[in-house]
Amino acid sequence: MVKREKKMRKRLSKSDIIFLTAVYFFIGLFTLAVLYPLIYVLSASVSNPAKIISGELVLFPKGFSLKLYEKILTNKNIVTGYKNTVFYTVFGTLYNLIMTTCAAYPLSRKDLKGNGFFTFIITFTMLFGGGMIPAFLNLNNLGLINSPLVMILPGAVSVTNFIIMRNYFMHSVPNEVIESAYVDGASQIRTLTSIVLPLSKSILGVLIVYYAVGHWNAYFSAMMYLQDDSLMPLQIFLRRILLLNSMEGMTGGSSLEDQLLFEGMRYALIVVAVVPMLALYMIMQKSFRKGIMIGAIKG
Repeated sequence: MVKREKKMRKRLSKSDIIFLTAVYFFIGLFTLAVLYPLIYVLSASVSNPAKIISGELVLFPKGFSLKLYEKILTNKNIVTGYKNTVFYTVFGTLYNLIMTTCAAYPLSRKDLKGNGFFTFIITFTMLFGGGMIPAFLNLNNLGLINSPLVMILPGAVSVTNFIIMRNYFMHSVPNEVIESAYVDGASQIRTLTSIVLPLSKSILGVLIVYYAVGHWNAYFSAMMYLQDDSLMPLQIFLRRILLLNSMEGMTGGSSLEDQLLFEGMRYALIVVAVVPMLALYMIMQKSFRKGIMIGAIKG
């Protein structure tokens, strides 16, 4: 392999070398543009707030301190919002996966009568929706307003994710395996749970990431349908702090020191909000990458 690589390098013309150098240069610039804000925010979250305001912080922490995280972990609103977001994300994602699977698997079967019609009805909703006010009135009539269920039940199935899973079942799960299960006497549910889903781990990983990120970042639904602060997700409190500049008892005072502390806490809040989804992606990375590639090939 080493000899082959050396031969390939010798065959490269001067124009090829210039082109590859330019490609690597721009890739390096792009990587720096992506990584620098992440590193800066992480460094600012463990730095002295005065160093941040004065502009002394460039890349690495200045005056290392975990005081910002201590303030966050002792703030009632942030802790409550974090618990609510975890609840909505875990149970919402589980609910989405169950409902999407229940819709995608039957409609992936060619022997189901009315397959095309029902698929059209579902995909038609991508073009037209009921609107914000009818949706609010509908949820209000169902008694879901200002209820935790309003953050989970309405978005049962994403049409895009439904199409992805349906196409995966149609093109990536061998029909012969399903037919052999029927011959052996397996029911539809047994075939789905024991054969189809174990063969679909990669696409399940993709949908877990999609749905979890959607629930974790959801804030508009909470603004529309929730009134009680005890039910609000973390993103609502982040919006108040980062966009509306609302301290709301975050620091316990209004002195210059408290204002500096509040400025530094913004960075710590960003880290707290982003890290769980980064961790989820790292855990699901293998399945996510495989599922995305299969979707791109099979379409």
